[in-house]
Amino acid sequence: MLKIEDLTVNVLDKKILDSFNMEIPDGEIHAVMGPNGVGKSTICRSILKDPNYSIKNGSIIYNGVDLRDSTTTDIARMGIMMISQSPIAIEGVTNGEMLRIALSEKNNEHIDIFSFQREVKEICEKLNIPESFIHRSINDGMSGGERKKNELLHVWMLKPSFLILDEIDSGLDVDALKEVTKSLKEYHKETNCSMLIITHNPKLLKDLNPDKVHILKNKKIAKTGSIELISEIEDLGFKNYS
Repeated sequence: MLKIEDLTVNVLDKKILDSFNMEIPDGEIHAVMGPNGVGKSTICRSILKDPNYSIKNGSIIYNGVDLRDSTTTDIARMGIMMISQSPIAIEGVTNGEMLRIALSEKNNEHIDIFSFQREVKEICEKLNIPESFIHRSINDGMSGGERKKNELLHVWMLKPSFLILDEIDSGLDVDALKEVTKSLKEYHKETNCSMLIITHNPKLLKDLNPDKVHILKNKKIAKTGSIELISEIEDLGFKNYS
């Protein structure tokens, strides 16, 4: 589904990724771990064509399409979605307004309001959040845990086929993390979507059970392994990888 090949990315003329390679097949969950500041979030931002991240070389191919030739809007329409570690608040735009417009754009059809409301109610019950969330401004006045659940509401409604999670555990207490992880596991089981997870949290990965774990260091993948690699990182840290 996603193939990144020989990717070199600069931020403010500083090289962050250099000849970076990764391939995530359909339905697989891959995790990227590594020290702070090595470029883990750069991978996510590059996939989504953040204008602050300059791709100097290489390709990002998603279902046969090179994303370097696509806009962020095009990429979202392809089914790629990201939950960031600090989802922004958008005052004055409700979740309901945004989701109806996004679904209409994605499906290129009129959204039946009664079917929409019925589905939103079901998802709010699934996520254990008040149905009133649909009438609130996007993430406005919400706690860290509420924002992540609100983003999961968007996931369940928009149904991305490729989900990027950039430190989704940031700002979550133990109970909120359990609820978020449970919802992600259910979503993956129901849709067989692919996932790219950026995290420092071994507990999150053990719960989500990724197919592959990658260690990012010195601008590229230093090692790839199975979930057992997480225990190695817990014991030894990242100092032995280069």
